Amino acid sequence: MKPQVRSARNGVLIAGPVGLGAPGSSLIETERRHGACNYEPLPVVMTHGEGVWLWDEHGRRYLDMLSAYSAVSHGHAHPRIVQALIAQAQRLAVTSRAVHTDKLPLFLKRLTELTGLDRALPVNTGVEAVETALKAARKWGYRVKGIPEGKAEVIACENNFHGRSITIVGFSSDPQYGDGFGPFAPGFKLIPFGDAAALAAAITPHTAAFLVEPIQGEGGIVVPAAGYLAECARICREHRVLLLADEIQTGMGRTGKFLACEHEGVVPDGVALGKALGGGMLPVSAFVATNEVMQVFHPGDHGSTFGGNPLAATVALEALAVLYDEGLIERSAELGAYLLAQLQTIKSPLIRDIRGRGLFVGLEVDARRTDARAIVDRLLARGVLSKDTHGTVVRFAPSLTITREEIDWAVEQVRAVFTELGKGMRRAA
Repeated sequence: MKPQVRSARNGVLIAGPVGLGAPGSSLIETERRHGACNYEPLPVVMTHGEGVWLWDEHGRRYLDMLSAYSAVSHGHAHPRIVQALIAQAQRLAVTSRAVHTDKLPLFLKRLTELTGLDRALPVNTGVEAVETALKAARKWGYRVKGIPEGKAEVIACENNFHGRSITIVGFSSDPQYGDGFGPFAPGFKLIPFGDAAALAAAITPHTAAFLVEPIQGEGGIVVPAAGYLAECARICREHRVLLLADEIQTGMGRTGKFLACEHEGVVPDGVALGKALGGGMLPVSAFVATNEVMQVFHPGDHGSTFGGNPLAATVALEALAVLYDEGLIERSAELGAYLLAQLQTIKSPLIRDIRGRGLFVGLEVDARRTDARAIVDRLLARGVLSKDTHGTVVRFAPSLTITREEIDWAVEQVRAVFTELGKGMRRAA
């Protein structure tokens, strides 16, 4: 069964073959020859995207169940966001923060309204937003809390993923992320994710902040037990420690709320936003926090030439508007529950767990019997784009515009892959 796909632009049904073509591509070879080998992409060259669909260089179509790690939550080439980008690009794109512009104030105001926080500092990428949060936390620790200079500690969780700057990989528990890049900045402490008691035990008078993903994405779509984040917030308040939420993947409606923190009624002291904030068009990110946290910054302390530029601010404002105008957050809650339920109907000894919240779902395989990358490769051949993490979990995070029919078709392909693998195991036995 082929899904019925409507163009996001004009409602016309789109036809076309689904799945991988010939694996050889001169473009892939050119990239391998001239690019650094810091990625291992799937063997496909995408040339066009619209809504939840991508097309490769041979005209074959793929249902995008990854959406660029949540950066394309609005779908590819959303017409409203494209038009906003074009109109602003023809008017004013970049000025640096040396002058005021007419778009940035509106963007900052909207971010504070939606997060319930006081001030926003715009930057470009997710890792910049997290680095900004870390700088703010340390300086707050010294200037406001009274931690002795050079002694501030930040607590993070094992299996975290907050980016790949040299500071951040220094407190990653994945040995590959830090291999060969030391020495690293001191002042970071790791605790198990999902264990509020471990947080309480790790806090000292020198602790400035607790940095946490409400749901671990790269860690394998790991959803903590109900009440975890709320208890962490209580512990942080009790010990006067900042709660910093990394919502770069989980924010912007991905989990069925604007912020994943909202599922437990938690308003953090600071939140890092990115990915979908750029509407699938530009790198846009921000650190949003309370007045008490933001007061540590003064002119010259921190900045970004491109951060908050008029083009980025315009695109982000439109991305936020589309999120609410089109009810995408509610769609994420409803269709995410549907996707999770449909995937859970697949019965296979190769599946260990299926978990998630909203349109942020992970399928964990039995690593003793198969590899998640093998699942991803088979899905790609069937016209479904996904990506594994650490070889154990297949991620499904489609754009929030996906339909039930498209979900049904994707689940059909997942079911077929596990059926094929099961038959192969029986033949081998």
